[in-house]
Amino acid sequence: MFPVLFKIGPLTIHTYGFLVAIGFLVALMLAVREAKRKDIPNESITDVGFYALLSGIIGARLFFILTNWQRYMEHPIDMVKIWEGGLVFYGGMLFALPTVIWFAKKRGLPLWRTADVWAPSIAIGHAIGRLGCFCAGCCHGRPAEGLPWAVTFTNPDSLAIIGTPLHPTQLYESAAEFLNFLILITLRRRQSFNGQLFWMYILNYSIIRSVVEIFRGDAIRGFLFPGLSWSQAISVVMFVTAVSFLVVLKREKNL
Repeated sequence: MFPVLFKIGPLTIHTYGFLVAIGFLVALMLAVREAKRKDIPNESITDVGFYALLSGIIGARLFFILTNWQRYMEHPIDMVKIWEGGLVFYGGMLFALPTVIWFAKKRGLPLWRTADVWAPSIAIGHAIGRLGCFCAGCCHGRPAEGLPWAVTFTNPDSLAIIGTPLHPTQLYESAAEFLNFLILITLRRRQSFNGQLFWMYILNYSIIRSVVEIFRGDAIRGFLFPGLSWSQAISVVMFVTAVSFLVVLKREKNL
């Protein structure tokens, strides 16, 4: 749609990078406010957010580069151009989670309470970030001729297929993550054990991603085998892991 938000002389502001930054700031603001309610130091929440963001971006970009290895071997300088689009969310999660666990232990923070503070924030930040994907054209859908809400990308700088009506998978995922956010803040009022919000976020997102993948059209993301993308395979693992943790943490709380 609109890969470039605006230009000022030699300075180019890409819509993708701008919306990812906005998503992070909104997530941080909400997490800091919730941290006050749970008596967790604001500076610790801010630090967790910074380290999670940094490690998450590294992991997300690394996974994207690995799935587009040939392209980046031919144009290695493009590896650092994350502002133009090209992050794999699961890659970011796999890097960010151990970083957060390490940081929480180092600072003596309650791990699951801290994770619960961030869960709704991750959902809303991700929802905003996916709007950036839509503007850049990455993570695009498969052709959808005749679909009333199909989107046709015309900007030659877009990462999507040009001139063909596509499923707006970025908007599907963004809307689902907004819904995930609403579910989590509603659940927060009736939360019964620490870790519940975080693992509900993981459970919900694993379902969201599996469904959205059905409509994705960027085959470069890779498939474990025909009909099952790597993201769907990871979603299955994350779903089972989330259910397991929810059962165990609830049982421990009731002991």
